[in-house]
Amino acid sequence: MSMPTTGGLPVAWRVPLLVLGMLSLLTGVAAGLLRAGWGVPLPDPALAADHGPLMAAAFFGTVIGLERAVAHGRLWAFLSPLLAGAGGLLLIGGAPAPAALSSLAGGGALLTLATLAAARRQPALHTRVLVLASALAAVAPLVWLADARTAATAGWAGFLVLTIAGERLELSRFLPPSPAARRVFVAIVGLLLLGVAASWAGDGGLRPFGAGLVALALWLLRQDVARRTVRQRGLTRFIAVCLLSGYFWLFVGGALLVVQPPLVLLMDAALHAVFVGFVLAMVFGHAPIIFPAIVRVNLPYRPRFYLPLLVLHASLLLRVGGDLAGDVQLRAWGAAGNALCIALFVLTMAAAAVAGRRAGAGGSPDDAGPAAGRR
Repeated sequence: MSMPTTGGLPVAWRVPLLVLGMLSLLTGVAAGLLRAGWGVPLPDPALAADHGPLMAAAFFGTVIGLERAVAHGRLWAFLSPLLAGAGGLLLIGGAPAPAALSSLAGGGALLTLATLAAARRQPALHTRVLVLASALAAVAPLVWLADARTAATAGWAGFLVLTIAGERLELSRFLPPSPAARRVFVAIVGLLLLGVAASWAGDGGLRPFGAGLVALALWLLRQDVARRTVRQRGLTRFIAVCLLSGYFWLFVGGALLVVQPPLVLLMDAALHAVFVGFVLAMVFGHAPIIFPAIVRVNLPYRPRFYLPLLVLHASLLLRVGGDLAGDVQLRAWGAAGNALCIALFVLTMAAAAVAGRRAGAGGSPDDAGPAAGRR
């Protein structure tokens, strides 16, 4: 029996790439728990310092690279998730930092090339934004290697935030923003890129980046079609709830970076508001669309999809509250809740896949691009 090859690579070969990303996710979560004070076993306790690269570059680089490669449909594009996943594996295995981070940078560079190819086929504002986002994924690991940790973190945040913003802009064709609103969007993207550059000055340089996050959150809340689809039912409403709640956390994270109150745990609160509250909420909302496109499994919607999302927001409130109050125990429990929400999400998607297989719900979904079927 021949394996389906739509999307440039047989589905059976995509799964190991996804597993590579999941290894980085698992280790990254464990590293985050260790940083929060939990005695989590790791191959090397020094991996706690690599929490950011494992999550932002290795895990998200693998998943986004895989999604983009399926959309591109060429075998070479799958080298992007392979290099991102391999970079994570090198970090976990204790390889020299230059080797691991160069692999992550290579994954980002190939992601940029694949996105450029898409932009040539479909010249539009949203594809140009996706190219800029991918370029940040290529540069950030090298910046981390240069020991400019704040700037690298801003680069990875910019990579993920602009990727999401570009893909949401693509869907604005259902509720097109005015020419003035599009110009505002371009200005916001420029401010975010300026903020990434300014972050070389350290935490204080993150203020322009935070201002860009606040502006983007407000723009998305005003322009995103989710404002209307939240009134619908089923998966459509679930996606909209994930989006709108994520925009709230994007605003919170940006506002904290702008104000920068004199708190020891300020950066923990601001960064996790963005990476957990915003980015993970987007993942939860789009996973029932993205993963069927990548590995051709049905994930039929169930009301239990809301459980990981509720735990995400509740635990993040606990964590950010602990950060702002200087309560390390509250922060630690919030971090544990963040890890729990990810575990619940994986279990929920696995249960949905089993249910989809049993139901034989209409066969395997077609491969699609980054925004296919999204609302």
